[in-house]
Amino acid sequence: MAIAGFTVTGISYGAQPLLHAVSSEVLPRRYRSWGQAADLIANAFGGITALLVSGAFTRTSNIPSEGFRNFWYVGTGLYLFASVLCALLYHPPPTERQLAHSLGQKLGKLDWVGYLLLTAGIVLFCIGLSWSENPYPWADPHTSATFAAGLFALALLAINETFFKKDGMLHHGLFQNRNFAIALVCIFCEGLAFFGANNYFAFQVGVLYETDALIVSVRYSITMIVSIFSAAGAGLYCARTKRVRWITVASFLVFVIFFACMANSSPATSQQVWGYPVFLGTALGMSLVALVTAAQLSTPPELIAITSGLIIGIRSLGGSVGLAIYNALFTDAMGHLGDNIAAAVIPLGLPPNATGAFIGALTSHNEEALFQIPGVTPQIVGAGADALLGTYTTGFKHVWIAASCFVALAAVLAVFLKDQRKEFNMHIDAPIEGEESLYSS
Repeated sequence: MAIAGFTVTGISYGAQPLLHAVSSEVLPRRYRSWGQAADLIANAFGGITALLVSGAFTRTSNIPSEGFRNFWYVGTGLYLFASVLCALLYHPPPTERQLAHSLGQKLGKLDWVGYLLLTAGIVLFCIGLSWSENPYPWADPHTSATFAAGLFALALLAINETFFKKDGMLHHGLFQNRNFAIALVCIFCEGLAFFGANNYFAFQVGVLYETDALIVSVRYSITMIVSIFSAAGAGLYCARTKRVRWITVASFLVFVIFFACMANSSPATSQQVWGYPVFLGTALGMSLVALVTAAQLSTPPELIAITSGLIIGIRSLGGSVGLAIYNALFTDAMGHLGDNIAAAVIPLGLPPNATGAFIGALTSHNEEALFQIPGVTPQIVGAGADALLGTYTTGFKHVWIAASCFVALAAVLAVFLKDQRKEFNMHIDAPIEGEESLYSS
């Protein structure tokens, strides 16, 4: 049921690029950064609401709690509201190209081979990484063969998009300007970074610092709050200066600062970790505004929907790949949990034959069972708990170091973006009711 639910949700996310496309093509090109900032600000308010509501619903750690179910009900209502809103109020005039082809002709123009190869490749690639040492070693065919099959499918996708389907999802008309290719790689790295933080920041806070789900959510919501102001600032900067290069470089350098701080966090740095989301929120708002604007202004106006779709899709692809990589790194570190705990408690007097029961009770936070194990003392429990948290800290550190490498690469690549100041003009790509002449320069 959970897999089915996430699958349906994933389908709905397919409409997300259209929001970025619509908010750009109905505005003068000079103010596209403002349009993207507005999208991100709305998204941040939604994120803050979701974090606080979900945290409030799941504050109890009791298994019978139905708080998570109440949150899904809220989500259902919000999706229904958005659907009704679009159906009743959004009626854009059809374009000439929209009316020139039947539904069958439109479906026939889609890149079905590319979609199949991308889906097969990324699924097999991520499963292969996820199975790495969890539970299979790399030498096992479950891991190596699956991973290799994913790479092979992705290689076929590259061949198909390069030589056979030149007007598919990687339309060759998009790559006439180097900015778009650079923006794709940078947004891929941003996806790797953000989805890693999205999954592992709250995880670390919940393991090392907090037990209240609401407080965990409050800590992460700082990211969304700060991103509101950084997105607005980035939108203003790009519109006023007609530049995107250095603000993109700066955003990824701030990402590096965030991950460097998190890589040096420990169970003793709870207070400092309260402030680190400020860096993440700052980088998030700046990077998305600048990259989406740079990509849209570097491609032909008639391809803005494909441009937006690729930008957001590649970001999600980066997240999928990143999570698989991080999972492999984290799982590898956690594979030493038993040995680390045993090495900490056996010298203190815990019988070796009792380590299995001790580790099981410690990891499940069952204090009653812990002190029923022969030979267990408060000192042994403390040492075991330190080893447990130390192993988790090592796992999180590996994740943060990997993420910092990806964003550092993006910072270097962003230096090569071109500031296309002439594209920041008053032209409207999709004017409403023929009003373009009112705004043309």
